[in-house]
Amino acid sequence: MYYTSQPDPVRLEIFKNLYQFIAEQMGIVLQNTAASVNIKERLDFSCAIFDGSGLLVANAPHIPVHLGSMSESVRSLINSKGNTLKPGNVYLSNNPYNGGTHLPDVTTITPVFLNHKNTLSSTPLFYVAARGHQADIGGITPGSMPPHSATVEEEGIIFDNFLLVDQGVFQETAVRELLLNHLYPARNPHQNIADFNAQIAANERGAQELRKMVAQYGLETVQAYMKFVQDNAEESVRRAIDVLKDGAFTYEMDSGAVIQVKVKINRENRSAIIDFTGTSDQLNSNFNAPKAVTQAAVLYVFRTLVDDNIPLNAGCLKPLKIIIPEGCMLNPTYPAAVVAGNVETSQTIVDALYGALGVIAASQGTMNNFTFGNERYQYYETICGGSGAGANFHGTDAVQTHMTNSRLTDPEVLETRYPVQVESFCLRPDSGGKGKYSGGNGVIRRIKFLEPMTANILSGHRHIPPFGLNGGEAGKVGRNWVERQDGEQEYLDSTATVEMLPGDVFVIETPGGGGFGLIGDSP
Repeated sequence: MYYTSQPDPVRLEIFKNLYQFIAEQMGIVLQNTAASVNIKERLDFSCAIFDGSGLLVANAPHIPVHLGSMSESVRSLINSKGNTLKPGNVYLSNNPYNGGTHLPDVTTITPVFLNHKNTLSSTPLFYVAARGHQADIGGITPGSMPPHSATVEEEGIIFDNFLLVDQGVFQETAVRELLLNHLYPARNPHQNIADFNAQIAANERGAQELRKMVAQYGLETVQAYMKFVQDNAEESVRRAIDVLKDGAFTYEMDSGAVIQVKVKINRENRSAIIDFTGTSDQLNSNFNAPKAVTQAAVLYVFRTLVDDNIPLNAGCLKPLKIIIPEGCMLNPTYPAAVVAGNVETSQTIVDALYGALGVIAASQGTMNNFTFGNERYQYYETICGGSGAGANFHGTDAVQTHMTNSRLTDPEVLETRYPVQVESFCLRPDSGGKGKYSGGNGVIRRIKFLEPMTANILSGHRHIPPFGLNGGEAGKVGRNWVERQDGEQEYLDSTATVEMLPGDVFVIETPGGGGFGLIGDSP
C-alpha cells in the first residue's frame, strides 16, 4: 500500500476530509435514531474519532465545548481500563473530574479493534465517541440543570467509564439500575436508554467507516495521515500565534467571581503560555468549570484564529501551555458543582481570552440555559443572543455563540411534544453595543405554560454587561422574568427556579454583543 514518511499535500487534504466525513456520518446516525428532542431536534451532540492514544483526530462541526474536552474522557478510559478493553465493548462516561463537562453530557466511547494481516489487534487502534446532552440525568430539578446546586451529586448520576456494552451485549439491567438507584434518580430512564442506543449506533458507524478506510488505504497509511493531520493543525496554530501579541484580561461575572488570564507569546518557538493564575477560587455555586472545559475553551479560541480549513484536533494544543491552578473555579476539585461551568463559564473563558488578545469584543457570554419539566416532561434549550464585533466586522444578531452550536427546537415540535406555547420570539432592538463596528442584538423569547411545571434559568450577563473593545460600547445585559396570569410580574436573577402555573409566561431577554472601536470612526 501507498505509504510515506512525509505527507503528500493532495492526500493530506483527502484524509483530512475523510476523517471529518466519518464523524459527520456518525452524527447523522445519532440524529436519525435518537429519541429525545434535545438530541434529535436541537442537535445537542458531538461525534469524533481518536487515534490509538486517545488524541482527537477529527470531528464533525458540532458543539465546541464537547469536542475540545472529549479527548480527556477517552484518555481517562485508556488509563483506567486499558488492560481490560475488548472488541464489542462500549463505555459510558460523564464524570466531570475524569474528562467530562457536566453530567447531562454523557459520552459513549467505543474502542476499535482491527483485523490486520489476518490477526486481530491486541489493543484498540482507534477510538470513536459520541457525546449527547441528555434531557434529564437525575438531580434536584427536572432537566438536570439546577440553578442552585452546591455539589455534583445534586446535578444527577455519574457514569465513570461504565461498561455499557460487554462484548456485544447491551447491559440494560445494570444501566437502568444505576439510573434509578440514586438519591435524585433519572426521571425518564426509557428515553436515556433509547438515546444511549442511538449513541452506540453512531459509534458503530464510525468503527465501520474506519475499517473500510483501512481496507482501502492500509493501516500504516491511515495511521500516518492521522499524525500528519494533527501536525498540520499544529503548524496552522503556530502560524496564527506568529501574529499575536502578549495580553492580559480580567473578567468579572455576575456573581463577582473573576477570571484572570495572561497570554505570553514566545516568538522563538512560536508558542503561547495561557496562564489563569489569579482566577477566583473554587466557588460554592455551580459555575465551576472542569479542567477539560477550560482546555476546550482555549482550544476553541486558538482554532478560530486559524484561517485554514483544518479539523479541530489535538495538534492545535501542542503549541499551547495552559496553566490552571488546582482548586480555582477553572480547575475545581470533587465534589464541586459544575453544571453551569460547562455552559456559562466556558463562554466567559472564551471572551476573556479574546479580550486579552484584543481581537473580538464580548459576545452575549451566556447560553441562557432554560429548562422546565415535571415527572412526565423534561426539556432543555439554550437561547441565542448577540455576538461581539471585531476589528473589521459587526457582530451578528440572534446567533448561538462560541462554545454552543445547537439549534433551537422548532415551535411546531416544541408545542407538539410539550404543554407549552411559544407566545413570541423576536429580535431585541438596540441591545448590541455601538461602535465603529456594532455588536449583534439579542432576542426576546416568551414561553407560555399550559400545565404546572418547574422552570429553571441558568444565565449570565444579567448584571455585568458584555464588554466592548477599543472604545466600543458594551452590549445590554439580559433579563429574566415571569408574567403571572393575574398580571403580576416576578423578576428573576441570573439563576432562578420558579413554579409555573397554567397561563403563566416565562420571558427571557438575551444580552447583546459588545461593540469594537470608537463610534465616531466610520467603518
